[in-house]
Amino acid sequence: MKGSRSPVPDSPVPGPRSPVSLRPMTSADLEQVVGIENQSFSHPWTLEHFRGELNSPHAFPYVAVTSPGVVAGYLCPRLLLDEGEILDVAVSGEFRGQGIGRLLVESALTLFRERGAVRIYLEVRVSNQTAISLYHSFGFRESGCRKRYYENGEDALLMDFIFNGVSHAV
Repeated sequence: MKGSRSPVPDSPVPGPRSPVSLRPMTSADLEQVVGIENQSFSHPWTLEHFRGELNSPHAFPYVAVTSPGVVAGYLCPRLLLDEGEILDVAVSGEFRGQGIGRLLVESALTLFRERGAVRIYLEVRVSNQTAISLYHSFGFRESGCRKRYYENGEDALLMDFIFNGVSHAV
């Protein structure tokens, strides 16, 4: 099934201060990806979890890379039938505030649409107002709450995006 995946275009993306390209995540990226994951989350994914995403026929993780080959961020989307989910997304601290998170989410929505998704799901900490605002800007709506979902007892806000023929921000 890996051969049936449509690749993330390896193309420069305008916007951030440093030139950034989006491309499929590879095993060579994992050391940097896990470093960003550990920096970003109190309960991070493991190296094995990321390897699982690389090997899943339903996943198509990709990275944002700066010109010297530094991974600035990543997004792990998964598609099963016509439902997609954004499982994990993070941007390295040194690159935050430069629009890379927006580029990653925008690309995910484009790729989901191209692959026939009808609905996209995600969950986000209720305290992560930066991410919630970003998702709202793309047309995600709040669809529920998972009480005490995170290890510290914090709730997860459930959000979804529906492709319905209406032009969204992508």
